[in-house]
Amino acid sequence: MTDPQAAASSRRRLVLGSASPARLGLLRQAGLVPEVVVSGVDEDGITAGSPAELARLLAEAKADAVSVRPEAADALVVGCDSVLELDGQALGKPADAEEATARWKAMRGRSGVLRTGHCVIDTRSGRRASATASTTVRFGEPSDAEIAAYVASGEPLKVAGAFTLDGRSAPFIEGIEGDHGNVIGLSLPLLRRLLAEVGTEITELWA
Repeated sequence: MTDPQAAASSRRRLVLGSASPARLGLLRQAGLVPEVVVSGVDEDGITAGSPAELARLLAEAKADAVSVRPEAADALVVGCDSVLELDGQALGKPADAEEATARWKAMRGRSGVLRTGHCVIDTRSGRRASATASTTVRFGEPSDAEIAAYVASGEPLKVAGAFTLDGRSAPFIEGIEGDHGNVIGLSLPLLRRLLAEVGTEITELWA
């Protein structure tokens, strides 16, 4: 019979380089036991030629920053970052309520693509892998009053694209095409593939 304590002690540590409670929740729901180390990366200092590339570069920057920390030694580090692509532009967190309001008025009745960059670094072997997952989001047509109430809740100021699929704006999302977890903040299927690229099966990390 397998000793649960022995199995836990031999399991590789998984470190999430993000303060996102949504990403942490997704990993826990998938049976993983991540530790959180916030990267502190200045996202405004990173530019790219496309929203998809920007998301990947941001994820790599976060994973790189965390991987050199002492608390990430001998761990698998996961960095993620999301942007919403609308009209070819990469939209992150709105700066203020006014921007969030304008963003929603521009998005309603249209579709955008949520790009989430993922990067996995094995600090034991130095192996790394990264990629971007993309999911199309179809926005509904909330009224001006509904948008004002949503912005007043403060939620859109905390998230890329000024919306969430698992929060107050869920009634304003008509549907998606692709991985729903990617919209929440992390694509578990993509994470599984990236972990495999660095030599770890996701099942080895189950609690």
